[in-house]
Amino acid sequence: MLHYGQAVFEGLKAYKHEGEVDLFRPSENFKRINHSLARLDMPEIDEALLLEGLKQLVDVERDWVPEGEGQSLYIRPFVFATEGILGVRPSYSYKLLILLSPSGSYYGGASLQPTKIYVEDEYVRAVRGGVGHAKVAGNYAASLLAQTNAADQGYDQVLWLDGVEQKYVEEVGSMNIFFVENGKLVTPELNGSILPGITRKTIIELAKKLGYEVEERRVSIDELIEAHNSGALTEVFGTGTAAVISPVGKLKV
Repeated sequence: MLHYGQAVFEGLKAYKHEGEVDLFRPSENFKRINHSLARLDMPEIDEALLLEGLKQLVDVERDWVPEGEGQSLYIRPFVFATEGILGVRPSYSYKLLILLSPSGSYYGGASLQPTKIYVEDEYVRAVRGGVGHAKVAGNYAASLLAQTNAADQGYDQVLWLDGVEQKYVEEVGSMNIFFVENGKLVTPELNGSILPGITRKTIIELAKKLGYEVEERRVSIDELIEAHNSGALTEVFGTGTAAVISPVGKLKV
C-alpha cells in the first residue's frame, strides 16, 4: 500500500530544563494528525491514549533529552498503510510508530543564523481542495525537486507561492512565514493549502496577548517587494517545530 501514499506524520519536541522534561503542546499535534488521517481516509487515533503513551515513552527515554540552549528531543509519530493489495482503495491495516532523536539547531551552528530563502515560481506545493492543509508524506515528496534546485544555488529553503496565480505567498518548506510590515505582524491566512503550524498558532496567540497587531491575510510577492523597497518591511522570520523561530536574511525572487 506504499503505492497509494497513505502516510501521515507529525513533529513535536520535548525540552529539558533543570532536569525536568516538558512536551510542547502535544495535544495540538494529535488533533492535527487526526485531521491529516481523516483527509487520507485513514482511521483516527484516540488522542488521550496516544498522549499517555508518548509521555510514558519520553519518560523511559528521558536520558536522551539534551539540556541546553537550542537542544531538544525531536519526536516523530507517523502512520502508514500496511495491507498487501494492489487494488486502489484505502488500506484495512495500518502501523503507528514513534521515532525519537536528540536534536540541535535545525539549520546547524551554535548561533542563530539568518536563512536564505528561494521563492519558487515554477513548481507548486499544494492547491485548495488538495492536501496542503494536512501533514502527509506526499506533500514533502512533491517539494524535494524544488528544494534540491534551491540548495544547488546556495539557499536553505523554498518559499512556495499559491498554486493558482503563483503570486501569493503561502509557506516555506519546513516553516510558516511571518513579516513585520508597517509595525504589524503579518502572515498568510490559512486557506486550505497551508499547513496550520502549531508554532505559528503559538506566535499569533502570544503576539496578540503582548499587544501586537496581527494580520492573517493574503500577501502577494509584489507587496513584499514594494514594502522592502519603501522600508515598510522590517523583519521576516519563519516558524516551525523543527526550526522553532528562524530569521530570514535573504529572499531570492
